[in-house]
Amino acid sequence: MSGLSRIGVAIDTNLLSKFDRLIAQRGYTNRSEAFRDLIRDELVEKTWESPDSQVVGTVTLVYDHHVRLLNEKLTSIQHDFHHAILSTLHVHLDHDNCLEVLVVRGRSAEVRKVADVLISTKGVKHGRLTITTSGAELK
Repeated sequence: MSGLSRIGVAIDTNLLSKFDRLIAQRGYTNRSEAFRDLIRDELVEKTWESPDSQVVGTVTLVYDHHVRLLNEKLTSIQHDFHHAILSTLHVHLDHDNCLEVLVVRGRSAEVRKVADVLISTKGVKHGRLTITTSGAELK
């Protein structure tokens, strides 16, 4: 594990007050961990800009299960990308709507492709890809 470095940062008083309120609401006990998380978030985002970087993430879909053949289309797409899909969760939200969450892993470009194909499928009401890291490169 590497050592700690101390830095000084000049921040407008009003901005710092807003930041302190935000991190208190989120349960941080000190500014340092909040700043570290902000930095990590930016580093993770920068990493998955590269199409060959290894990422993990989730694809979240909301759709009307009454749309003709939609379940079959989504299942077929998932089989086409089985190597990138680790797990799925299917939830019946109400009589008409379903939520599906897929855990994905692989090269950034492949994970984005899986998400794009699923989200753009006719009948999907809303979809979102959330990408993160396995954490191995972050301290």
